[in-house]
Amino acid sequence: MTSALSRSADSRPPSIVDLFAGPGGLDVAAHWLGLAVHGVEWDSEACSTRRAAGLGTEQADVRSLGPTDFPDATVLAGGPPCQTYTMAGSGAGRRALDDVLFFVKQMAAGIDVESSVAQLDDERTGLVLEPLRWVIEAHEAGLPYDAVVLEQVPAVLPVWEAVGEALEGLGYNVDCGVLRTEEFGVPQTRRRAILVANRHHTPNLPRPTHRGYRKGVERTAGDTRLLPWKTMGDALGRPDPFVVISNYGSGGDPKARGRRTSHEPAATVTGKISRNRVVTHGDVELERFSYSEAGRLQTFPGDYPWSGSAVAQQIGNAIPPRLAAHVLAAALDLEIDDDFLDVAVESSWFKTKAGARVPA
Repeated sequence: MTSALSRSADSRPPSIVDLFAGPGGLDVAAHWLGLAVHGVEWDSEACSTRRAAGLGTEQADVRSLGPTDFPDATVLAGGPPCQTYTMAGSGAGRRALDDVLFFVKQMAAGIDVESSVAQLDDERTGLVLEPLRWVIEAHEAGLPYDAVVLEQVPAVLPVWEAVGEALEGLGYNVDCGVLRTEEFGVPQTRRRAILVANRHHTPNLPRPTHRGYRKGVERTAGDTRLLPWKTMGDALGRPDPFVVISNYGSGGDPKARGRRTSHEPAATVTGKISRNRVVTHGDVELERFSYSEAGRLQTFPGDYPWSGSAVAQQIGNAIPPRLAAHVLAAALDLEIDDDFLDVAVESSWFKTKAGARVPA
């Protein structure tokens, strides 16, 4: 057996501290890649899943900790809560965007913004600043991270761009932008704002491995150098074709429910996925997605041990591990291939937890 992963030489082996770690999307990817990772997560339900999965976990508020609590960490990762920035959320984060961008500049200039952030309408909005605080404090403590990986909803891209400028001032090389999950083998259309930074080399966002999804366009159409996007049918293996009817209305009309067939990628998996109807092409009701199936649409292994309550919300909040693997590889100058990731996604979690392998 040989690993499908090769790593360039670094001065220190990567060890990740993952802020707002949730149920483990990035941590699962790190384990597949054979990287040490420890997550910080305050939600007790997500921590139940993490512990069942055997993931290193500190159950705590990220704001109560700092880099000196994890002195051996060489990589900082973070996916702050997105609810205030999403179209489905309250919108407080989108309204406070100018304030948040101002806070980033102040932090880069060495100004304490804690009291100002506390005055935001929704305290979750300011959590997007926590990774920058950790990076700055690590730099001041003489424990600079070799690499930084951040992810959020697309509305946060201006914040990541501002954070990127602050990181450049600390000696990092940075790239950021919006990635589409189906272009990386995830059987789901989902867009994420990603930042990758490294002090030792110039990282670039990962290049797509699969074609982008367009409604009504065959998956075989497009760039022949790329693989076809993956379908829900590919991921779930249900015996018969099906149609998913979204919990959300389209165009503001609650009666105009979005539909995707099993021959397409899923729409964005949210915390409401358990409310989506699953029917035959003749509109006969079928079993709705199980937690295992919803997780597989996010590229978690089928036997991932979802635990606690609000499991659908845990699943919807997570970064897809397959996308996370590509992002980590880009940040850390690693090489992975699709055979490696196919094996990781399709295998038992408890067999790949110590590192995924493919036959030689």
